[in-house]
Amino acid sequence: MADQANKYPENVSGTFYVDDQCIDCDLCRETAPANFKRNDDGGHSYLYKQPESDAEAALCKEAMEGCPVEAIGSDGH
Repeated sequence: MADQANKYPENVSGTFYVDDQCIDCDLCRETAPANFKRNDDGGHSYLYKQPESDAEAALCKEAMEGCPVEAIGSDGH
């Protein structure tokens, strides 16, 4: 399970985030490309834009549920 204390600093503030368990598998970027990007230097994904619609929120949740290492978290707001 993702830990907010270990989230990457480049995540935008808000509900969803990616923590340091990310293995750069690309699933979240493929599932919700409007919200997740890759940090090329660090070799991990991060949330660059919080969802702005129900559709984006659903895709972020799908990415979170599909993450093989549970590196995507949601603070529940």
